[in-house]
Amino acid sequence: MSAPPESAVTTADLKKTYPASGPRPEVHAVRGIDLDVPRGEFFGLLGPNGAGKSTTIGMLTTLVVPTGGSARVCGLDVVRDAVEIKRRIGVVSQNNTLDNELTAAENLEFRGRFFGLSGRDARRRADELMELFGLTEHRGGNPFEISGGQAKRVMICRALMHGPEVLFLDEPTAGLDPQTRTNLWEVLRGLQAAGQTIVLTTHYMEEAEALCDKVAVVDHGTILASGTVDELKSTAGADTIITVSYDAPAPREITSLADRRGISKVEVNDGQVRVFAAEAEGVLGELVTIGASAGIGVTDATQLRPSLETVFLTITGREYRE
Repeated sequence: MSAPPESAVTTADLKKTYPASGPRPEVHAVRGIDLDVPRGEFFGLLGPNGAGKSTTIGMLTTLVVPTGGSARVCGLDVVRDAVEIKRRIGVVSQNNTLDNELTAAENLEFRGRFFGLSGRDARRRADELMELFGLTEHRGGNPFEISGGQAKRVMICRALMHGPEVLFLDEPTAGLDPQTRTNLWEVLRGLQAAGQTIVLTTHYMEEAEALCDKVAVVDHGTILASGTVDELKSTAGADTIITVSYDAPAPREITSLADRRGISKVEVNDGQVRVFAAEAEGVLGELVTIGASAGIGVTDATQLRPSLETVFLTITGREYRE
């Protein structure tokens, strides 16, 4: 028997184009994506809504047929070997897809039986997972009557019933409150620590930064940057962003800050100024002083240190779409 491939997921120029339909023009959802996710890695596709993340996951999980390029999961081609790939992966979608005619535990047991476990083994595996995820007291509950966070954990348990090689999570914490989201992060960290390969899509920048070994920033169906968080901050030239809002149009002399060493960009939009600085010390104070000298006051000021958000802003020059 041959050894398993080192990479859990690989793609080469992967594309998905939806043809024109009536008045709707042709849609290039994914325009050529290259990925390499080693086994055991926690990998994140980070980007705004509509960036192409879910379409990419759809192709990797064989639910969407590519129109160009190639993709392999667990060493298998997503088009030719779709049935075998389904046996080797677990998928957790954005929406609650649990069966409301079954209890939480029965949802898990049914999935186990579908993948060939005996009734006894399916019940044992379901009990193990529900205990691991703190769901034992909800095993008999209707999956649509428990909380959103509990339902999401049940869905992850269901996806793990057959011991998948790769777990795909599509926006797993969308709509969850911050405390529930943080608790779910701990669960996912534990899974990876136990050796699980995880591919995550999210538009929450702090989520990707907290969980992922590597990330790829995606927008308009292309990868804008990829690597570890630290690599992205370095290679993308992510600066501290100092934002000041004045109670009148910003003074013209503020644009001269762009000529100073350590400042890569100055954006002025009427009464708001954003300065991208490698060295932020003293910049905020100077912006306040310039405004005061021109007889205008500061109504708001923030200083955002380098993060995945600043990487995205540096790369694209705009904020995330909601």
